[in-house]
Amino acid sequence: MELMKEKFAKLLLGEDMSGGGKGVSSALALSNAITNLAASAFGEQKRLEPMQPETKAKWRKEIDWLLSVTDYIVEFVASKQKSKDGTIMEIMVTKQRTDLQMNIPALRKLDTMLLDCLDSFKDQTEICYTSKDDEGKTARKDDKWWIPTPKVPPNGLSDTTRKWLQFQKDSVNQVHKAALAINAQVLTEMEVPENYIESLPKNGRASLGDSIYRSITDEYFDPDYFLSTMDLSSEHKILDLKNRIEASVVIWRRKMTAKDGKSTWSSAVSMEKRELFEDRAETILLILKHRFPGIPQSSLDISKIQYNRDIGQAILESYSRIIESRAFTVMSRIEDVMQADDLAHDPSNAEVKRFPMGDSLGVSDGMFNDKEEVEKLSSAETPNSMTLLDFMGWGEGDEDTEKDTKEEIRSKESDAKLLSKPPNIVTNKRVSYLENLTGSRSPTARH
Repeated sequence: MELMKEKFAKLLLGEDMSGGGKGVSSALALSNAITNLAASAFGEQKRLEPMQPETKAKWRKEIDWLLSVTDYIVEFVASKQKSKDGTIMEIMVTKQRTDLQMNIPALRKLDTMLLDCLDSFKDQTEICYTSKDDEGKTARKDDKWWIPTPKVPPNGLSDTTRKWLQFQKDSVNQVHKAALAINAQVLTEMEVPENYIESLPKNGRASLGDSIYRSITDEYFDPDYFLSTMDLSSEHKILDLKNRIEASVVIWRRKMTAKDGKSTWSSAVSMEKRELFEDRAETILLILKHRFPGIPQSSLDISKIQYNRDIGQAILESYSRIIESRAFTVMSRIEDVMQADDLAHDPSNAEVKRFPMGDSLGVSDGMFNDKEEVEKLSSAETPNSMTLLDFMGWGEGDEDTEKDTKEEIRSKESDAKLLSKPPNIVTNKRVSYLENLTGSRSPTARH
């Protein structure tokens, strides 16, 4: 109880324990608290192994404390009440806000799925890791050299273990997709801060640069060709492109909503063309999101999180972000084991292609194929045994959404199809998933 009092006192003071009034907003304080708690509990997850019991207990206890705040974020709804004399009257009652009622139980389930996945490696005898004495001989050669190298039997994993490992990977992949969907939707719903808007140039051309602007506003627009002409060889360059495009989208939306013709945000370009440019930019952002899920947050996302004042959104964003990050890491560790297994079966496969969601961004030196990458991310299938989708009742919505995703990215039959506004894949996916969860809200209920 004393520890709980201390934590909530710090949150109420906005992390400024001096009481000088210089603390951050309650929303940002809660977001930081969830992020810091996850960092202390999970660290970098170097191995596929269960969490320590005391660490797991601490995580569950303290995340419950922080999520309990959402129980008191309510909205008024109409309800009928019957009085003693039989008269029925309509009154207003409170219930937990709809977005929290749907998403908090879903995120709790995803959190539990990740913990259960790590627990399942407890009795796994075929997978181990190199000792400190062997690290010099078998150390990783990539940018995560400090991560231990997994070891498998000389002849590779057994068929049973291999199938089980593939099932775990597919399940964690679904967890990652769901958390990513929730996080992206919450960020979309957050208001764009005025500080961010004030830092923008007054037109999309200045934000994008002449070359990118001409490509996006050309009569015929092909997102595959556009990305093939961009230099995406490093994380910095990918993030810079994303920042430029997101800024241009905000600018174009401001111009479309500017009512005063003399406003600095008004534009001589027609509304139809402005919408067309925005649709093209969103298509590019969608492809980048699927191809590079490990990319850091953009300037717009960071600004939204920093200046957001909605506590419910802050909790949803931070909780979904840390689940997404953990799932990303666990998938990478599983892929390390699968790569070691491939090498044991066929040593000539020294350059096995890693899963696109590995530790790095998956940036290769050659040309990219957007269709193949998005298709791989969208078409992951799990074994016939119970999957995450079965567990959460998400089957039909996910199948339909994956079809929409591939059709939206791959369709090049006509310019009109490419330029029509793609459905908000993240939004549609999550709504179709979580509508089935409203009846399973837990008592205490985004990286």
